[in-house]
Amino acid sequence: MATKLRFSAMILPNVEWAECLRRFQYVEEIGFDIAGTGDHFIDWSNPPSSWFEMWTFLAAIAAKTTTIKICPAVGQIPLRNPAMFAREALTVDHISNGRLEIGLGLGLPIDPSYEMIGIPNWSNKQRMDRFPEYVEIVHLLLSNETTTYKGKFYEVNNAHMNPRPIKKPRPPITIAAMGPKMLKVTAKFADIWNSMSFADNFEEQYEQTQGRIEEMKNNCKEIGRDWDSLTRSYHMFDAKSRSSGGFINYYGSEDVFVDIVEKMIALGMTEFNLYYPMLDEQIPMFEHIARNTIPQLKEKHNIS
Repeated sequence: MATKLRFSAMILPNVEWAECLRRFQYVEEIGFDIAGTGDHFIDWSNPPSSWFEMWTFLAAIAAKTTTIKICPAVGQIPLRNPAMFAREALTVDHISNGRLEIGLGLGLPIDPSYEMIGIPNWSNKQRMDRFPEYVEIVHLLLSNETTTYKGKFYEVNNAHMNPRPIKKPRPPITIAAMGPKMLKVTAKFADIWNSMSFADNFEEQYEQTQGRIEEMKNNCKEIGRDWDSLTRSYHMFDAKSRSSGGFINYYGSEDVFVDIVEKMIALGMTEFNLYYPMLDEQIPMFEHIARNTIPQLKEKHNIS
């Protein structure tokens, strides 16, 4: 089958609304396939700073863009009931005319949002225990007009979902997964698997990703799933960017960016998530990569 490379821009909702909108429209104009945003009550790394709620934000973005796909990157399960999450996704699917892709993950126990708004801050184990039910309910509600489901943690009873999604059979589901249990859930339910590494250097990130890919291949084989039916997404994370004043290493030069992407393509990754630059001085390289480098990579690798 043909492998279609895709590139996503991660735009945090942490500046004034007019600038947030400008950034989404800008990445649409320079050719990105997807744009995503984070899901927290506040910026967990800087709680007093500006921050917008994810679904309200994406609905407004959907109404003001035309071609780019949009997504939660990623929705964290402690913040919402799964049925309401599905309803919110359905709403943005329609506002965007079918351009929504759904992102789901466990969230961060270190996020102070939970204490701020008075909801339980589940441990990673508690989140993992709930996650399979959560993603299955989202899948069922968006796939069927009426759903009844009873699990250990969640249930829905004769829940109606109309209108039906514009994106058929439903918006694609991305699952952010790094650990063994989440990788198994991802193999079962996800259309897109998103992986990232918090390691300090690319060599360690590469090794971690390589190990996860082998594990994911085995998971797919165990359940009889075609490995190529799973889109593999790599979140390009620079662990040193905050300590270096916002400098993102892969915008240091085109060669650095291409080297990272080529090595991850060789491992089997087919989608790449890039952060919107934190420094204005890196915007020219960001745009050059979008307008020139990415089209060249797509032309080279989008081969049957």
